[in-house]
Amino acid sequence: MLIRCGKFSRKRKIQIKKKQQDVLGFLEANKIGFEEKDIAANEENRKWMRENVPENSRPATGYPLPPQIFNESQYRGDYDAFFEARENNAVYAFLGLTAPPGSKEALRSNKSSQ
Repeated sequence: MLIRCGKFSRKRKIQIKKKQQDVLGFLEANKIGFEEKDIAANEENRKWMRENVPENSRPATGYPLPPQIFNESQYRGDYDAFFEARENNAVYAFLGLTAPPGSKEALRSNKSSQ
């Protein structure tokens, strides 16, 4: 599986850049493979992201801002959903991945299934 994360390459918005770095840093630290999609410099990537963010997850006005997170082409959520999952030790479930054995998330999942 491939985790996709739409991002801006330009430093137009510091808050967006920090959120992008937070998501990408987590993925790198946990050795989760991912592919960055630059939506600022690539119209095709921008169009793909806009078309694949579900209607109910889009802002009332304007376009969804990065980071938007996908597992292959399945939409997983935005930064706020990622942050909430991280705070609840549920990022692997959020990403649609199996938590590694021995991780807090895997241990919690095993306890709840017993």
